[in-house]
Amino acid sequence: MAVYSAAAAVLAGVESRQGSLKGLVYASNFQNVKQLYALVCETQRYSAVLDAVIANAGLLRAEKKLRPHLAKVLVYDLLLGKGFGGRGGRWKPLLERHQARLKAELARLKVRQGVSRNEDLLAVGPKPGPASQVPRFVRVNTLKTCTEDAIDYFKRQGFSYQGQASGLEDIRALKGKCFLLDPLLPELLVFPAQTDLHDHPLYQAGHLILQDKASCLPAALLAPPPGSHVMDACAAPGNKTSHLAALLKNQGKIFAFDQDAKRLASMATLLARAGVSCCELAEQDFLAVSPLDQRYCQVQYILLDPSCSGSGMLSRQLEEPEAGTPSPERLRALAAFQQRALSHALTFPTLQRLVYSTCSVCQEENEDVVQAALQQSSGAFRLAPILPSWPHRGLGTFPGAEHCLRASPETTLTGGFFIAVLERVEVPSSVSQAKAAASELTPSPAPKRKKRRRKAVAAPGTQPGK
Repeated sequence: MAVYSAAAAVLAGVESRQGSLKGLVYASNFQNVKQLYALVCETQRYSAVLDAVIANAGLLRAEKKLRPHLAKVLVYDLLLGKGFGGRGGRWKPLLERHQARLKAELARLKVRQGVSRNEDLLAVGPKPGPASQVPRFVRVNTLKTCTEDAIDYFKRQGFSYQGQASGLEDIRALKGKCFLLDPLLPELLVFPAQTDLHDHPLYQAGHLILQDKASCLPAALLAPPPGSHVMDACAAPGNKTSHLAALLKNQGKIFAFDQDAKRLASMATLLARAGVSCCELAEQDFLAVSPLDQRYCQVQYILLDPSCSGSGMLSRQLEEPEAGTPSPERLRALAAFQQRALSHALTFPTLQRLVYSTCSVCQEENEDVVQAALQQSSGAFRLAPILPSWPHRGLGTFPGAEHCLRASPETTLTGGFFIAVLERVEVPSSVSQAKAAASELTPSPAPKRKKRRRKAVAAPGTQPGK
């Protein structure tokens, strides 16, 4: 019962512009964040269908105490989800009394639209925007498995492996149960848009991380070698932290900071499931961390992904397509914090390489912040030239801004994102290897598509080969 009430509260909050869907889910008091997020996302996805079914069935007229958002969540699970099972509480018998009428209205809607499957109802109506066409990116967690074994596992489940993509056109053409290896990142698998893997056993066991490609780039471009000491300045929810740990092979140290205790607790659970053992979590404001603290005297790499407007987030574009650009006041406040955080990070005396990233598309939070921090560093740092073949570059607002990367559904088939890599002007040889590796990521050859016998990936709760 609690999950339905929590989901209804999140939907109401999104509708009244209290925050983003993901932010409201994390701010809720519901313990199983993943379950709540999946339920809200799917209910939101079928929102127009559910509104039509509920209205035509006269559910809210017949049940005066049932509020609209709660009704939508309950009807989704009854008709389109997994059913109530042991959930539903006092609302379960109420909805079951209307079940026949609700099912009949859903069937009538399919007949009117000329479709046979529930998901086909989503294709009716206005042409979907670019955000809805972004593929499902899946990062293989190399702390627990390898790309080849993950591919073999999917093939045994009936998926068709199409090899390594040669470019965006291959990815755009993905359909059905086909999947590809990303052309840039060797541990990233690509599935068609709307592929739902939240219940997949490899995801549940932490072998797979559901993470947009743009969000994978910061750790990949920081490229800390195993044994390094790394700082993740604004770490929650933790996907980038787990990626850093995989790159380090759990050798070295990650110091991860976040002020939000609830988000940090969720992050600890995520990292444990991912098999991360080299990370030290701290409930602390990064701005309060002293660069002279001896605990951090070996930190040469910092990943800074600060709080931002989220204007590039896919979930926000899908939930609030008319939301537009954040207000000038909010952008000024965010940019001021981001600039303080970036300038503070550049004062750590042993720092050699830093990645600054946001899921914002606003110049104020991106190029302007980087330019101000570089000016304040008085020439100690410069922008590193990265991924020269990447199609979407930084805005030309200052000399060298073309070394920054941007991403968007239209140009890179990812969420909206910004990345800048800053390096100390005099780079010691100890980090030159990482610099060279990240300047142009070159993935290893794609796993071949031919059939071969390999050691099976063990499903959760089983031993390999069983």
